[in-house]
Amino acid sequence: MIRKGLLICLAAGLFVIQPMQADAAQISLALSGGITSSLDESDTSDNEMAGVLGEVVKDNYTGFCIAKVSSYVNVRSEPSEEGEVLGKLYDKSVGTVEAEENGWYLINSGNVHGYVKNDYVAIGVDADTLAKEAGTRVAVVTTETLRVRQEATTDSSILGLIPMAEELIVTDETEDFVKVSIEEGDGWVSKDYVDLRTDYVYAESREEEKARLAKEEADRQAAQKAAQSKVRSQGGSKSNSGPVGGSGGGSASGNAVAGFASQFVGNPYVYGGSSLTNGTDCSGFVMSVYANFGVGLPHSSTALRSCGYGVSLAEAQPGDIVCYSGHVGIYVGNNTIVHASSPSTGIKYSSATHKNVLAVRRIF
Repeated sequence: MIRKGLLICLAAGLFVIQPMQADAAQISLALSGGITSSLDESDTSDNEMAGVLGEVVKDNYTGFCIAKVSSYVNVRSEPSEEGEVLGKLYDKSVGTVEAEENGWYLINSGNVHGYVKNDYVAIGVDADTLAKEAGTRVAVVTTETLRVRQEATTDSSILGLIPMAEELIVTDETEDFVKVSIEEGDGWVSKDYVDLRTDYVYAESREEEKARLAKEEADRQAAQKAAQSKVRSQGGSKSNSGPVGGSGGGSASGNAVAGFASQFVGNPYVYGGSSLTNGTDCSGFVMSVYANFGVGLPHSSTALRSCGYGVSLAEAQPGDIVCYSGHVGIYVGNNTIVHASSPSTGIKYSSATHKNVLAVRRIF
């Protein structure tokens, strides 16, 4: 597999994304919101997962809390709407309550310490109930090629192949195996070949938000500059051949990316490949399409979740990168992606919501 340095990507794992849609809320990762932290729980059984966060926090603090908001709530310097905004507490963010004052909780979450209205934070039994869905269980591949199998046994037929270092969403767990989501469906892998962790979202301070937004803007400008340079080197044409427009609104550059990608529908899928004509896998497809526009992207579906900047699925435009557990595609408009799907189907169009969306990333 090709794993080059990122031209316009954030460090993987620094942030998590807000859920893009209601039915994906429990497992969505997003890079437009709060800071993430992890607990290594390789030996934690499925029955123990629901209570692990509450136990960890309650051993050290007086009150465990989880945010319950549609997007985010401001954390303020004092228990009043007049208080200075210190940061943002995103939906399902976790923290601890230190005190209560006039309908406000004094909380700690990540690097943010301040006041939030009681209405937006669950505590006690309500927080315990939300604890399991607040965390996202992740399996990180530790072998060169992971064989995802139909059943929880190493003798079962192979559902799909996943490369080293990819991060997959866990949907079920036994003592020796975890069930993970990939493009071909949900399958089982031995715990011997993955590292397990649980990610939680914490509040984002104003300084952290400012740094993130500045980095995303710098990435966007770098991508635009690279694309413009590519256009000049090609004498004004953004693609060598094929369609030059996507379906729907969006930027001219994004539509050009979507149009260029669409001309390869019907070409083969090859695991580890990056040839748009002779065969490519999903991340190789995205990487090679964007390379045509002078933009360097990684050959990794996990790393692509950190490239560019995050938007919601409702805001997706042609050329955006749509990320899933173990998979990635390019949005072309009308709730449709083009992607290198699987060995049996090759490069094709699919509904953008054919799998749970973890992130939508905009490069231009």
